[in-house]
Amino acid sequence: MTTSLAPLFTPQTFGTLTVPTRWVMAPMTRGFSPSGVPTAEVLAYYERRAKHRVGLIVTEGVAIPHPAAVGGDDIPRFYGNEPLAAWRRIVEAVHGAGGRIVPQLWHQGLERQHHDKPHTDACSVGPSGYNGKGELVGEPMSDGEIHAVIAAFAEGAATAKQLGFDGIEIHGAHGYLIDQFFWAMTNRRTDSYGGSLVARTRFAAEVVRACRQVVGADFPIILRISQWKVADYEAKLAKTPEELAQFLAPLSEAGVDIFHGSTRRFWEPEFSGSELNFPGWIKKLTGKPVITVGSVGSDIDAVKRLLQGVTTGDSTLEKALGMIARHEVDLVALGRPILADPEWVSKVESARAEVLQPVPPGADERLY
Repeated sequence: MTTSLAPLFTPQTFGTLTVPTRWVMAPMTRGFSPSGVPTAEVLAYYERRAKHRVGLIVTEGVAIPHPAAVGGDDIPRFYGNEPLAAWRRIVEAVHGAGGRIVPQLWHQGLERQHHDKPHTDACSVGPSGYNGKGELVGEPMSDGEIHAVIAAFAEGAATAKQLGFDGIEIHGAHGYLIDQFFWAMTNRRTDSYGGSLVARTRFAAEVVRACRQVVGADFPIILRISQWKVADYEAKLAKTPEELAQFLAPLSEAGVDIFHGSTRRFWEPEFSGSELNFPGWIKKLTGKPVITVGSVGSDIDAVKRLLQGVTTGDSTLEKALGMIARHEVDLVALGRPILADPEWVSKVESARAEVLQPVPPGADERLY
């Protein structure tokens, strides 16, 4: 291993969670679980990455036990005897390979189509009935519906602990249900769940608190958040550091242990006048550990040159190392590079540049 890369491959401890490396497998939806049941191939998919030095695996989004949680019959479910037995086997396999694993608890909100599988009798739900394009496609959620979804997230958290997972990640990014409450475009409520930026965090904070109540003080809770949305890459929840501080405070106080700040290009500064990226600002404002993500390792030729001893200062690995050295971020998440090459992390560790596999043009999560 190139000496300069050593910080990426040393164990790190965050509360009760110790990970063998700083590398995280980012959650990527694949839809390879027929009738919601993860297969033996899904187990092997996660186990291979754990064997090759991914420190923490965040699973693809899993459907919490709410009828309108996800659209698609091949999205893995986090309820029911068969899916949970399969997830238990996956946890055991990942632990046996030396890795750590958390499920990403997911509710799509109005990104799901009404009456989609697996529960075709269920209408999709969202805070105000508006989708990410600003179209009115449903009714505002009632208080009862809000409380039912919060309870479903908490049930998912309790299940994760019972199955032996190492924590949970709550999906609060990219324009899905929790993020629909965050975003003024989709949250037009006039009650206590809407209005100001801080008021729009109430739903997420209640989800976090409900999960914390059922898992106890020591079970790690990760929250994934983003400025951008599937429907709008240029969207901003917080336009200034001051607004971001206001947004983060209720979430941090609710019990989030680690923030996963999703960006499309992790090296880009979040606000003018500072080089800090989105996760860097989150850490600065909350003091909590953060995961950075967004095109890490996408520059395969630059990565190969670095492994061969050619340092330029501008490869994504060097930029990530700089952020770690400056204590701006704690963990680094990979997406498509380790979809295309399950051994990517171990190959980088052993400086096997010549055998790194590039991500094919147009590659999609469903191909792996």
